[in-house]
Amino acid sequence: MDLSALVGLALRASICLIVFSLGLGSTHQDALYLFRHPGQLVRSLFAMNVIMPLVAAALAAPFGLNPAQQLTLIALSVSPVPPILPKKELSAGGRASYAVSLLVTAALLAIVLVPLSLRLLAPLFSVEAHMPMHIVARLVAITVVIPVGAGIVVRWLAPGLAARLAPKISLGALVLLALAVVMILWSAWPAAWLMVGDGRVLALAVFVVIGLVVGHLLGGPSPEDRTVLALSAAQRHPGMALAIAGALFPQHQKLVTGGIVLYLLVGTILSVPYLIWRRRQPAPVPGAART
Repeated sequence: MDLSALVGLALRASICLIVFSLGLGSTHQDALYLFRHPGQLVRSLFAMNVIMPLVAAALAAPFGLNPAQQLTLIALSVSPVPPILPKKELSAGGRASYAVSLLVTAALLAIVLVPLSLRLLAPLFSVEAHMPMHIVARLVAITVVIPVGAGIVVRWLAPGLAARLAPKISLGALVLLALAVVMILWSAWPAAWLMVGDGRVLALAVFVVIGLVVGHLLGGPSPEDRTVLALSAAQRHPGMALAIAGALFPQHQKLVTGGIVLYLLVGTILSVPYLIWRRRQPAPVPGAART
């Protein structure tokens, strides 16, 4: 096994363990939260799966991106919530049940919505964009459904054990993730750096900022839910986007990887001011209305 394969394995393992630890602190009621709040479900899907893909389509041409870069931006906009994002949302004061349910719901719906969205948007850029459902389903199952489901089952069977294991697994997974990310940045940074100054960074920055605004405005009356949807609309599953763009443009694999690495950096940096602002807001009133 070469170094790149080892790094990829470490990355997948860390993501699965992070989601598993999230499941250890959740219940099936958390996972089904959005289905008990249909208004919030509709707003969430509208923000993530309607507005943001249209924003990506609108940004692709004006910034002079080539077809591979355009489709990478589209792929990011139709991808579900990143598996590690709920941890950030919870640390920012987001509602746990909403964050977990949005992770699971967006992942399951991505099996249908990702291929459908690509079919609808790709003709705008005169390219063929066919993404088989089984590829999306496999990625969703491995990175979200199976690990979070396993964590929920362990908590149901042994809540005390789950409570003891969750922080230890989460910490170990984050350390492993950090090591994998450093190695990925080391290898992908040259390709990412070549895109600085060609309009790509500005397009990604605009996409992230609009995502934060759209999610915040459509998050509902609860400030903690606005935080969750803002981050979820702005930051998307890089593994899904890499699978989509890599399948459509295998000859531009380094360009696609570099673009997604650049997106992760831009998204992380631009979310910091929003998170600081959110943490400075007054704490939500207990028993606030939920829709």
